[in-house]
Amino acid sequence: MGTLGDLERGVMDVLWEADEALTAYDIKDAIELQRGRDMAATTVLTVLSRLEKKGFVAPDKSVRPHRYHAVGTRAEHQAELMHEVLGGSGDRTAVLARFVGGVSDEDAAYLRKLLTRS
Repeated sequence: MGTLGDLERGVMDVLWEADEALTAYDIKDAIELQRGRDMAATTVLTVLSRLEKKGFVAPDKSVRPHRYHAVGTRAEHQAELMHEVLGGSGDRTAVLARFVGGVSDEDAAYLRKLLTRS
């Protein structure tokens, strides 16, 4: 999937938080509310088109206006980013050690629990 630009992330945040598929106008209104500035609907439609090509969103074109929903969850996206970082690392051990060394005791305990489940 890959990384997201600022506006793409804003659109995805709205879709990830939604309980249902949204129109571009719904997304536009939510982003305007969050960011406190006006945005053109065509800009949101362009971003949605890019996100569809990247595999982040899927449209329902059987209704007008089209409605969009996230293909995966925020957690799935974040896990994919973590895998990309590890995959692009020349020293996976150092990256993992640095990551684990920076987590809270609670998160470390949860990681241990997850690792012993397999």
